[in-house]
Order: sequence, then C-alpha cells, then structure tokens
Amino acid sequence: MNHQSDFPIFKSSSDQPFVWLDSAASSQKPACVIAAMTDYYENHHANIHRGVHAQSLRATQKYENARVRAQKFINASDPREIIFVRGTTEAINLVAAGFAHSQLKQGDEIIVSEMEHHSNIVPWQMACKQTGATLRVIPVTDEGELDIAAYQKLLTEKTRLVAIAHVSNVLGTINPVSDIIRMAHEKNIPVLLDGAQAVSHIPVDVTELDCDFYVFSGHKMYGPTGIGVLYGKAERLTKLPPFQTGGGQIREVSFSGSTFADIPQKFEAGTPAIAEAVGLHAAMDYIDSIGVENIFAHEQMLLKKTSQALSEFSDLRILGRAHHKSAVISFVIHHVHAHDIATILDQSGVAVRAGHHCAMPLMQRFGVPATTRVSFGIYNTEADIEALVLGLKQALEIFQK
Repeated sequence: MNHQSDFPIFKSSSDQPFVWLDSAASSQKPACVIAAMTDYYENHHANIHRGVHAQSLRATQKYENARVRAQKFINASDPREIIFVRGTTEAINLVAAGFAHSQLKQGDEIIVSEMEHHSNIVPWQMACKQTGATLRVIPVTDEGELDIAAYQKLLTEKTRLVAIAHVSNVLGTINPVSDIIRMAHEKNIPVLLDGAQAVSHIPVDVTELDCDFYVFSGHKMYGPTGIGVLYGKAERLTKLPPFQTGGGQIREVSFSGSTFADIPQKFEAGTPAIAEAVGLHAAMDYIDSIGVENIFAHEQMLLKKTSQALSEFSDLRILGRAHHKSAVISFVIHHVHAHDIATILDQSGVAVRAGHHCAMPLMQRFGVPATTRVSFGIYNTEADIEALVLGLKQALEIFQK
C-alpha cells in the first residue's frame, strides 16, 4: 500500500528525500482535500446560515453536509451532536469551561491520566482552580499502559467527569476505552475521549463506545488546520452553557438579556471555518475510500518493522511497550539529546518530532527530559524506515566521534 502519489508535497523534484515521520503532530494533505477547499473559495464562498441569496444557501449546504459527514464518520446518532471547533484543544476547553460554570463545585473531582496531552490537563486544572474541584490522575505502568485497578479506585461519588486519551500521542498506547467508559457509567459518570490520535488510525464508533464526548482535530487526519469536532450526546451538550457568544448562536437579544439557539448553533458563534469544514469533509471521504481498517493494518506493519529495526541499537530505549499500540514510537538514546537526533535526521531529509510532545508529566513519569518520536501515516513506506535507520546510524557516528 503506497498512497504517496495522492499527496502533492511528496512530488518535489528536489534531490533531497522527504520522509515525513511526524504525522502525530500534523499529517500531510492529499490533493482531494486541497482541491475541495480551492473549489469552495473559487466557486461557492459566502457567509452561511443567515443569508437568503442563492450563494449563501449553497455555502450553507456545503457546511452542513460536512456536519452530516462527520456524524456518519464516527457514527453519532444525530448531526446536532457534531459541533465544529478549531480543534481538539478548543473542544476540550469548551467542555471544561461548561463544566466549571454549570456542574463543578468545591469537593468535586475530575479524573485524567498520566499520559495526557497538555490540552487534556490544563483546561481541567483551570476548571478545578475556578471551582475548588480536584484533579485526580490515573498512573501509567512501566509498559506504558493505564493502571486500570488504580482507575477503578479513583471512581467515587465525588467524580464528575473522566477525560482520557483514546490513543497516547507519545506512547502510541491504545487505551481500553470501552472498559474505562463502562466502569464510569456504572457510577453515572460521563466520559470525554481525546481522539486526536485515533480517528485516522483506528475505527471509531461513538455509539458503540457510548462515550459522552469525543474530540478530534482535522489537521491530524489529512484535513486542514483550524477545524475540529466536538461530539457530545445531545443531553450532555444541552446542559452546557455557550463557550463563546456572538452572532449566529443566539435566539433573541435585547439589552435586558439574551437567549441562545439550540445545539449545534449554540456553540458556533461568529463566522465558522467554512472552507475548512469542506476540506474536513473531503478528508473523511479520503480515509473511508481507503478504509481505516486497511490504514491500521498498513501502519501496524510499519510499526512492527520499525520497532524491530530500532531494537538493533544497543543504546536506544523505546518508551511504551503496550500490548495494543498505534503507529507511534518514542525513544531515547543514551547520552544523546532528542533535539540533536532530530536535527541530524533533518539534514538527511527525515522529519521526526523531538521534545516533550506536550506531555511533560509523562516525561517526568519515565524520568526523561524529552524523546524522539516517530509517527506514521498512510503515505509512509518501508523505504522511510530504511532512511530513518540510516539517519540514526549517521547521528550516532557523529556523537561517537
């Protein structure tokens, strides 16, 4: 399986190879996504929802078609349960702010895990600071898996919400979210899943999962930047207050007060990212045209071969050996900083990520300041693994000297 030809960025005539192993940060964009957005701007652009002219109606239809497409992509029961946001970060902030304003009080508890991205930690810290609630943390085992026994003990009558990554952006761990949700629901506790690293790599069915909220970003799933999705069960979204206020999400405004529209408009104040929604629609079409199961199988092959190749380096340690893993590998090399490794790899045309990956508590858990992270997408091949290994050998030769 080789889909590099679908992506214009790989068609450069440069003699320098371009190996993209940083899809966990942001994926490259296929031609169909770029074309869909160009077509929108060239032929269909207008502001939406409030216009009565034909151009506005056509643009509105494209935007709302994208909402229905997102509903079907994750198998939500109703398109009203799809809220367009700027990305995963804004989606989590929306829910956290809503909980802080309407459902949290002193003594309440929010549960997150030790492997969370900062975007699924800091908003809850702020909500707790505003309300007097407390943040509880599920520990991570040496293998990079959640300690489910510890999680079960954390669930109490004080717990108001569980917010967990579906897939870790550092370890690649695919968390047992069905069990996590079931345990929480047994105590009537809602669950938010951060699906930023999941939706383009593994099948996601929010109805089957029965999660209360699910969030993800377009730019990590071959779509544009500046757009993402908050899925929420209708009854949960209805209870949350608006995150932002302004045009397009009100029912009536007077100087004595305002009332708000129903979901989803209640959470989409102002002019939305219309072209980006069109691009996201195309990205979801693209993923489904290949089949997420096929994408997963391809990436698992790359994960296995890369893990085997890296095991040949005696001073290299991979963080996270979870039984169920996505195609993400984070590693450290003794006495060589991750940034130095990434810099030398870049000189060979191999792009990887180096740093704490917005997961500083997890770095502290494993006692490292940073890691080098390799992450795969549908466009990666075995030749990319060979380029990575060659680049690492060159890096180690430099530092041995």
